[in-house]
Amino acid sequence: MSKPVNIAILGATGAVGTELLKLLESRNFPLNSLKLLASPRSAGSKLTFKGETLEVKEVKANSFSNIDLVLASAGSSVSKVWAKTITNAGAVMIDNSSAFRLDPDVPLIIPEINPKSLIGHNKIIANPNCTTILMAMVIYPLHKIKPIKRIVVSTYQSVSGAGTQAMEEMKQQFKNIFNDKKPEAKILPYPLAFNLFLHDSKMTDTGYCEEEMKMVNETRKIFNEPDLKVTATCVRVPVLRAHSESINLEFDEPFPINKAREAILQTSGIQLCENWQKNHFPMPVDASNHDDVLVGRIRQDISHPCGLELWICGDQILKGAALNAVQIAELLINKNY
Repeated sequence: MSKPVNIAILGATGAVGTELLKLLESRNFPLNSLKLLASPRSAGSKLTFKGETLEVKEVKANSFSNIDLVLASAGSSVSKVWAKTITNAGAVMIDNSSAFRLDPDVPLIIPEINPKSLIGHNKIIANPNCTTILMAMVIYPLHKIKPIKRIVVSTYQSVSGAGTQAMEEMKQQFKNIFNDKKPEAKILPYPLAFNLFLHDSKMTDTGYCEEEMKMVNETRKIFNEPDLKVTATCVRVPVLRAHSESINLEFDEPFPINKAREAILQTSGIQLCENWQKNHFPMPVDASNHDDVLVGRIRQDISHPCGLELWICGDQILKGAALNAVQIAELLINKNY
């Protein structure tokens, strides 16, 4: 891919889309031109980029002519509708939805883990699920030292994962409660203010919801470990931004805590956050608007000699979505994939 490039953001007005715009500016991405696309409902909106006001256009069949790269973050149904149009126009699509993640012909990429999987891509590249990215960033450095035998993870997912409208709805729910009014849920399935609920994605025949199965299947694909044992429980919590995860890892032999901390300290994109005296470990308020995934409270599992416990927090909109997509785009340019 030559540089600078012509980029289109599909889903430009959403939570991830607006973050993509900020990252292209802050990281000084080598742009020749930038096109902002969205649904008819959002067309006409104005967004600012490098001091200029850009108008969001309605996505149409001719929207991708002369575009080199499309950053898509408008949901799986939209990605499926426009994928062929995008690739037929000669553009590469980095897709933030679940539409193509498990397609064997589509690479599922976390740049710090499997960048070489980009080689030979067929113009569609998938961005993993936010919870998968955050977990994989932290456990992969450990997996390289001692292969992980089993992963048990419970997630505490912020409302940002449900989008901008859900974030505003939760804020309004809190206001209603403080004013002795009933909290209403129209975007979310249930009120989230002063509440939590199990992830409401579609239930599968296994008894696991789709969000949980994403963590299982995507982790296996990224690690290239099709038989890796993974089990997940995903929960939506009343946090505005940044997801948290409790992770239990089982190895074939004990994994010394000092070795785990050393591996984390030597890995870019993750940050050790531990103050045992003050009982201060990663929190969503620490991770919000932070590029790195925070990890702490690393401890021996007292129920298993080969078990290790970790607690992590990461910004769902940044490394969990927009930042990872932009890093993939940077790889495409810098490595000329």
